[in-house]
Amino acid sequence: MRILRKYTNRRLYDTSRSCYVTLEDVKQLVLNGEQFQVQDSKTGNDLTRNILLQIISEQEAEGHGTLLTNQVLQQLIRFYGDSMQGMMSQYLEQSIAAFLEHQDRIREQMQTMMGAANPLTMMNRFADQNMAVWNMFAPRGEESEGADPGAASAEKNEESETKDGSDKA
Repeated sequence: MRILRKYTNRRLYDTSRSCYVTLEDVKQLVLNGEQFQVQDSKTGNDLTRNILLQIISEQEAEGHGTLLTNQVLQQLIRFYGDSMQGMMSQYLEQSIAAFLEHQDRIREQMQTMMGAANPLTMMNRFADQNMAVWNMFAPRGEESEGADPGAASAEKNEESETKDGSDKA
């Protein structure tokens, strides 16, 4: 694991390469999948999260489109201190991991959906996928109660497509 030391002058020093690095260099480490840790030069405290948040903040400010809208940030802030905070953290990690795992398939589906289906149907499908992830957190007895949630949502999607006429020949 690479160790980066952060000095009081805000500079980052890469101990494995014996040179100073920028936030752009740290971003490249992330993109390359390299393991690293940022430590305070005096205390040895782990500052990795702070640096990663700083990189995200700079990316959001560059104006290339945002991942974290104001609404998303406000909702995340509301989870801090809430009893569901730990679950939300796990949900976000698992959702992003699943998204990355199926990224190529998702891209193909997005292109297909954007060309053929209406946006409401596309959003319903995303909501169904997110609900499937949430079902992993349901207590054992609740999972088997009632009908299959996927079947119910499929029926709902078919009904909405029929109502708006997009499924008619």
